[in-house]
Amino acid sequence: MPRKEAFAKNVEVIAYHDLEGKPGFQMAMQEVGGRYYLYMSHFRHSGWAILDVTDPAKPEYLKFLSGPDKAGQVTLKLQVAGGLMVTALQQAFPFLHGTSWEDPYEEGVYIWDVKDPVNPKFLSHWQTGGGLGVHRFFYDGGRYVHMAASCRGFTGFIYRILDIADPTRPVEAGRWWSPGQYLPGFLKPKEPPTGDVLLNMLDGPNMHGPAYPKGDLAYLSYGGAGMVILDISDITLPQLIGQLKHHPPLAGKLSGARCHTVIPLSERPYAVMTSEGERYPVFTPEFIGGVAQPLNFIGLVDIADPTDPTLVSIFPYPEIPAGWPYKNFTEIPGVGAGPFGPHNLHEPHYHPALEDRNDRIYCCYFHAGLRVYDISDPFVPKEIAYFIPPDPQKWAFNNAAGDLFPGPNIATTEDVIVDNRGYIYIDTLHQGLYILRCTV
Repeated sequence: MPRKEAFAKNVEVIAYHDLEGKPGFQMAMQEVGGRYYLYMSHFRHSGWAILDVTDPAKPEYLKFLSGPDKAGQVTLKLQVAGGLMVTALQQAFPFLHGTSWEDPYEEGVYIWDVKDPVNPKFLSHWQTGGGLGVHRFFYDGGRYVHMAASCRGFTGFIYRILDIADPTRPVEAGRWWSPGQYLPGFLKPKEPPTGDVLLNMLDGPNMHGPAYPKGDLAYLSYGGAGMVILDISDITLPQLIGQLKHHPPLAGKLSGARCHTVIPLSERPYAVMTSEGERYPVFTPEFIGGVAQPLNFIGLVDIADPTDPTLVSIFPYPEIPAGWPYKNFTEIPGVGAGPFGPHNLHEPHYHPALEDRNDRIYCCYFHAGLRVYDISDPFVPKEIAYFIPPDPQKWAFNNAAGDLFPGPNIATTEDVIVDNRGYIYIDTLHQGLYILRCTV
């Protein structure tokens, strides 16, 4: 398959950094003394990177902070706010990370003091008590960390609220779960979740997160259970008040989280809701099997009445650039029509270093690249810009045997964050960091 160069519309490239061969995943930022520090988790490397991006045209790689040195470890998620950094510890998924379900790993979260932004000081390790560990979470510098976390006695991830008033002694303050997740005691499966078992877990209630608080309410992306809205005025006893299910018909089969992200806008009565596509490099024709895959989506939901969340629009299919070598983004020659769909959104988290525009949405749309949308009219979302990175010249992971990523070697965007100056940061599955700016 020929290597593609970059495609862009209304986006200029400010800089690129190879991240020393460690492709990034979720990102966070803080501004200290007028300097901007970018913190980055990783897809297959255990640990976290720190970059100085005060001059976005010249990003400076300052440090790599090693995580647990265990074969089954991933450190995919992090947040930085209020002088603290929270980093998630999770078991790796074999089909994405080339590990085994039997490999050792640490689970839970590490909490760090980052008042000295370049030299994090380890404060504590909170453990979930069993299962996969912690996936996505929300932290804005306050007292509570709102997590998608495993829990002894439950399947998948549930909502757990961590009190870090004393960050050296974190304690659980509250939790909520879908009734279908509760088990009569802790049951360890006789076999690891693969194949149909794993797909059934995705189809059912399984929190992906983060839990996104707004006032006394929390908005949860809950997999097959869709959008869940909870009253958290009593943090020790969250109460279900609203829910919006979209699966089926939207999302499913080989795609990822059925409901991946829910973000309430800070100043408007709407929330952005997404399902998750997948990375085409994991697919072969045999994997897909020639079976049609459900539509994935980004949508806007009216939450003026949180007891009755209502889907009012779906974002358009990403614009196909002139010169794109394939028919569309769904059908890849030699692979087939897979579960194409969005991935991570920019999440403002009420953070002073981050952009919080109620009229604009940024999404890393896997191999369709960064997509920027105008949502001034909630009923007619419009795509206004995009950037698709060039295909990698050299992949960062050992794929010599073709067993981990046997599919097409195409650029795959993962996460996006936008600072309060308007600079956009995206990372990719097998490449480094792009710093961009939207020109509209």
